[in-house]
Amino acid sequence: MKVTRADLLAKLRASDAPMLTPAQVAPVLGCNPQDIRVAARQAPELLGFPVIVAGRRVKIPRRPFVRFMREGRREDSTL
Repeated sequence: MKVTRADLLAKLRASDAPMLTPAQVAPVLGCNPQDIRVAARQAPELLGFPVIVAGRRVKIPRRPFVRFMREGRREDSTL
């Protein structure tokens, strides 16, 4: 059985983890995790969802990411 993007998003939605990694969200977006890491450092405003860059690490707040995927827009608050 093939896992769909909707299935992956549902799994993230059900998670209780406050933060996600680029490796977790990349399959939902259909891209390479490294592309998310690079965009988070170079132009985070273009991603459409908030990211936190701390040194070499990139974290994505789960709730805003799920909201972005559901509604297709960024929430007003920035991190």
